[in-house]
Amino acid sequence: MSKLYHFAAMLRLSIRPFGISSALLLGGCTVQGAPSFSLVGAYFPDWMLCGMIGIAAAVSLRVIFVLTGVDAILSLRLFTYLSLGVITALLTWLIWFGP
Repeated sequence: MSKLYHFAAMLRLSIRPFGISSALLLGGCTVQGAPSFSLVGAYFPDWMLCGMIGIAAAVSLRVIFVLTGVDAILSLRLFTYLSLGVITALLTWLIWFGP
């Protein structure tokens, strides 16, 4: 009975009011960054972030090209903007997350 009493006393001392909630909320966080898992060879949240950055870069480059008049001389606009977005996304992946 004495061991059980000591265990309960240690448990009460170790658990603070916000201990359980903070452990649940911060369980996935690490020092290295957000949790990511490999999904068919690509790390799931990371490639989505790089894709969003690539889309934003392609849209902003299209606006810049239209304003400067470069868009008028492009023959394959869709493939040009698609490749610029992919290049930006891949460079972001390479610079931010490394090889």
